[in-house]
Amino acid sequence: MDYGICNLSVVPLRAEASDVSEMVTQLLYGEHFKILETRKKWSRIRLAFDSYEGWIDNKQYITIAEEDYSDFEKKELRLSSDLVDFVTAPANQLFSVCVGSSVSASEYLKHHFEGKFVSDILPKEHLIETAILYLNTPYLWGGKTPFGIDCSGFTQMVYKLNGYKLLRDASQQATQGEALSFIEESEPGDLAFFDNDEGKITHVGIIMKDNYIIHAHGKVRIDRLDHSGIFNYEMRNHTHKLRVIKRII
Repeated sequence: MDYGICNLSVVPLRAEASDVSEMVTQLLYGEHFKILETRKKWSRIRLAFDSYEGWIDNKQYITIAEEDYSDFEKKELRLSSDLVDFVTAPANQLFSVCVGSSVSASEYLKHHFEGKFVSDILPKEHLIETAILYLNTPYLWGGKTPFGIDCSGFTQMVYKLNGYKLLRDASQQATQGEALSFIEESEPGDLAFFDNDEGKITHVGIIMKDNYIIHAHGKVRIDRLDHSGIFNYEMRNHTHKLRVIKRII
């Protein structure tokens, strides 16, 4: 099996081996992965962090040895903590990295990073502070950055920046943690999941204090949460039907 690492700022991972295929998620700088299949232009990969699979353009990553992949698995994960920062490549070339990028890979990539990073498991109450960083980020299907993010990418990145691992999709995240019986049992940082008319979980947000929720819907926004679901104060109606609340940590 071959292995690779993302050496660019943000790279799309697609459902099929095509530039016009749906973007299912993104790779941020420094993320490493297994290469499951290689074609002339595309490779199907499995991300190390959440085992998510998709297709990446062969020009948008570099291959690494199996022992380097193993080293990355053991290495302390350092994530950039400013919304946007920079690494310096050889010949003093600057390029941007966004919050949540794995700058622990910069040395291997022969890049220099002097910015702020996080590497510890932080207290649960820090989750909301991190979530606020993404406020007003526009919604983007498959997105994971402050320039565009989807609902589960948002929750995954907030938890990741605090040292916790969530799976990628809302339906996957709903399999994690402990279910709570009532909203009144919830704490800031717990996750609320919402389903569609077919009963499929399609949305997730992070519970705040006083029955508020922060979530990605059009943009990362704060709305009210009640027993029915999310109440959008601008639209004056419920936009999402509550299915379950989960305590992850």
